[in-house]
Amino acid sequence: MKLLLTVLKRTHRPAVYFSHRRRLSSCASGGLSPLRDEVIVGSSRELVQTLGSQVEVRTGFITEEEEAALLQELEPSLKKKRYEFDHWDDAIHGYRETERGRWGPACEEVLNRLRSAAFAEGSPLLGPVHVLDLDKTGYIKPHVDSVKFCGSTIAGLSLLSDSIMRLVKEDAPKEWLDMLLSRRSLYILRDQARYDFTHEILKDEESAFNGRRVPRQRRISVICRNLPG
Repeated sequence: MKLLLTVLKRTHRPAVYFSHRRRLSSCASGGLSPLRDEVIVGSSRELVQTLGSQVEVRTGFITEEEEAALLQELEPSLKKKRYEFDHWDDAIHGYRETERGRWGPACEEVLNRLRSAAFAEGSPLLGPVHVLDLDKTGYIKPHVDSVKFCGSTIAGLSLLSDSIMRLVKEDAPKEWLDMLLSRRSLYILRDQARYDFTHEILKDEESAFNGRRVPRQRRISVICRNLPG
């Protein structure tokens, strides 16, 4: 109870809903209740409206079977690695990662669907797909991905767990956005949301959405980025 009160206290701030209609596949289940449409909250209605076209969460983007296919390809190489609790630029705690350039047909179909949803046709993409495995105790600290190597768009699938991604404006910390990334969802960050806001994945003990506790387990993200223009 003490822990929950601490979480609620940390996340108790004025919020405005920005609703995306949930796009649940007939096979997708689990995670948070599909009856709730709200997946983004922000510090002001103006901020939510400004970033409305630049942040997106598509829940139920992949099915349970597609998630299982991705995990079947990823787990053998991930299990050979140990979780690390420091990072070369101090951005991630409790993680292991890999890159993958070749996928089986089922996974390639999923990734092609991701690319079609997130990137303009013909947009040059950054090399192999980045796979980031966060331990239950792991988290991603506030950061902006390097503009030298990454372009205007980041898109990622969330496997195994619900989580909260928080965006905070670099030059105005009171301006923030929380995104509810449910298991098997796709998130997309573009343009201003990509360059002017830090993004992070909250620790399990801080993981709450608009005051509602969102338990976080081990989480794998499958991330695609485009090249700088």
